[in-house]
Amino acid sequence: MTLGKSHASLIAAFALVLASCQSEDKPPQPRYVSDYRGYTGAPEGATQRSEKLYFIEFRSRYALSYGHTYVIFGRTDKSGRMINPEVAGLAPASKDAAPYVLGHFLPVPAETGASDGDLEEEYRSASWRVKLTEAEYQKTVAFIRQLKAKSKFWQATVNNCNAWTGEIAKSMGYKTPPIWLRPQQYITELREMNAG
Repeated sequence: MTLGKSHASLIAAFALVLASCQSEDKPPQPRYVSDYRGYTGAPEGATQRSEKLYFIEFRSRYALSYGHTYVIFGRTDKSGRMINPEVAGLAPASKDAAPYVLGHFLPVPAETGASDGDLEEEYRSASWRVKLTEAEYQKTVAFIRQLKAKSKFWQATVNNCNAWTGEIAKSMGYKTPPIWLRPQQYITELREMNAG
């Protein structure tokens, strides 16, 4: 009886994930830039205050599957171009599709660094860049490093890339949307919930 209930719960959770992934992505969404605690509403490329040269960018990209959610962080020059950015996100630790598919049922080993396509502009589906002071940046990066150190597994219904990126947003005091959204929708809703 217990085995049947847990099997039914697993099937229900998997069905929920599949249902949430059936929608289609929109064309690339505008690139938004905000201050840490105040929304500017300005698209990327707008004039930035020169004293805030640190940033974190919550980003999603297109992929053969439903996409990927991750963060990019570092410094910018005065025109807003990234200088040696670092990428962090949670994904199965394999280029093979088998662990990714298995990860929809069971936890699979994870990696937390950059993945193919993360910095390529043609794959960006949505982004929200938050400008940080040096102190805000140091605090956020310390949290990311701790999160990376303890993140060993990826699982699509419980511990996916949205959930992982959301932990970073929560550490900054932001509200987060449900983790079962497509990555593009997740990043768009994250921005709208906190910067509107």
